[in-house]
Amino acid sequence: MIVALASPWSLAPSVVPAVVLAVAAVVVRRQPSAAAGWRVARGATVVAAVAVAISLVVRLAEGTAANALVRLDSVTVVMATLVALVGWVVVRYSVAYLAGDPDEQRYAQRMLATLAAVSLVIVTNHLVVLLAAWAAASVALHGLLTHFGDRPVAVAVAHKKFLLARCADVCMVGAAVAFGLTFDTLRIDSINAAATIDGLSTGGRIGIALVALAAVLKCAQLPFHGWLIQVMEAPTPVSALLHAGVVNLGGFVLLRFAPVVDLAVETRTLLVVVGVATAIGAGLVMTTRVSVKVALAWSTCAQMGFMLMQCGLGLWEMALLHLLAHSAYKAHAFLGAGGTVRRTQLRQLAAPAPAPTASGTAVAAAAAIGSVVIVGLAWQALPGTKTLSAAVWVLLGVVALALVPLAIANGRRVSAATVAGMVGVPAAYLVLHEAFARLVPTGRPAPTVLLGIVVVGFVALFLTRVACSIAPGGRVARRMRPWVYGGLFLDDAFTRWAFLLSPPPGTQPRRGPMTSPTIDVVLPTGTRSRSAEALVGAPASLDARIDAA
Repeated sequence: MIVALASPWSLAPSVVPAVVLAVAAVVVRRQPSAAAGWRVARGATVVAAVAVAISLVVRLAEGTAANALVRLDSVTVVMATLVALVGWVVVRYSVAYLAGDPDEQRYAQRMLATLAAVSLVIVTNHLVVLLAAWAAASVALHGLLTHFGDRPVAVAVAHKKFLLARCADVCMVGAAVAFGLTFDTLRIDSINAAATIDGLSTGGRIGIALVALAAVLKCAQLPFHGWLIQVMEAPTPVSALLHAGVVNLGGFVLLRFAPVVDLAVETRTLLVVVGVATAIGAGLVMTTRVSVKVALAWSTCAQMGFMLMQCGLGLWEMALLHLLAHSAYKAHAFLGAGGTVRRTQLRQLAAPAPAPTASGTAVAAAAAIGSVVIVGLAWQALPGTKTLSAAVWVLLGVVALALVPLAIANGRRVSAATVAGMVGVPAAYLVLHEAFARLVPTGRPAPTVLLGIVVVGFVALFLTRVACSIAPGGRVARRMRPWVYGGLFLDDAFTRWAFLLSPPPGTQPRRGPMTSPTIDVVLPTGTRSRSAEALVGAPASLDARIDAA
């Protein structure tokens, strides 16, 4: 239950990050030099972090509270801390990364504007403010994705993302209309309370379905995923911000409407089906990519699918944990992508791992499943713990399948590290499940058919991966490889239709010494370049051609 604070000043610190970052975005372009602009940007991120710390103190001292526009609860503080940390790191990284770029002040302005809009999405309690801030974050991010506006691929892919984001905005406007007519309010906490007490009418079901559809579009789920994979020409700090603090906002918005989602079976079905399909498809395609950033992008697509699946199952605590862990990992992975060459060299010096066998995989799977079952039963036997729900047991099964490679890697050797991993990972999963369950509302049990979809999907993924790893030249691998390498060809058809309806704009020349170099490939007369064919003529998706380049 939301309890209003006695003084409105208690809610003020939670709004400070959005206000300070927005003001800094205006001020930074008026600075006499890029160095002065970066000082403003760094100072704004520090002030935002301090304000988040004060919000945490207020939350601990006075509890959960909200008014018509602002909401302060545990989820607000946790998400604001994440955004403040990622923003501070990305801005500091950008100072060196963009040094000498003729448009770095404009870049800093757009970066701060994006952070301000995301911060506003997190703290607001009003649906209109939420949809406006979410749209503003997308528009500001568009400017960052087209920072190198003289590159045709960057402009075209950003345009595709822009079209999908506007479709998602239309969905959110429709959701606001449906909720307003049904509940006679646009306060998010009031909508949740009314739905919990009175149930969902047709208008409420339409509204939450539109919110879920907007999340699917903005979380880059199949078949609307192509833009996320192909925006690799944006500066690396932009990729880190996109994957750590923007693309996952769909999960946060669903978390805000958790009580309503739990009541709408059709919305939960949409989230589970789309999430499982995306997690499986993107997870397979990721294994075929060579480029570090492209592989990370496919990984993000799969992880967002897994997060939406958790939302559909009503495991809101695990969805929040997944969002936070994925954001921290992806920010580090993108900003540290330059060290991949060194890590690859070290792996090449190590002894090659033995090829997996069917019997070894079966033993490893039995060991992983057995360890997870033992840990789960031992957890339920502890005093003060609750019986694990069927949905939690299903996710523990997914954890068990993820542990199989750990057991395979050690072969017949049973080391202390292997035992620790087989026991420690599911135990840590349950501990975090219990901890985050105190931050979010308890979800309603998922329908059995949705649990069945998850089980069948991930078991099929596991068996497919096993078949391809045991027999790389086998029938299954040969038939799947062209489709997986081509990204299932889902984005190609969507791109053709999208650009037919709205062609991408032309490129814009850049000023200064940082313009893109012109590379002319000179070939002997009568010869053909295989690399050129891979870029422009090979039967593969655009992201596969980018990966090959």
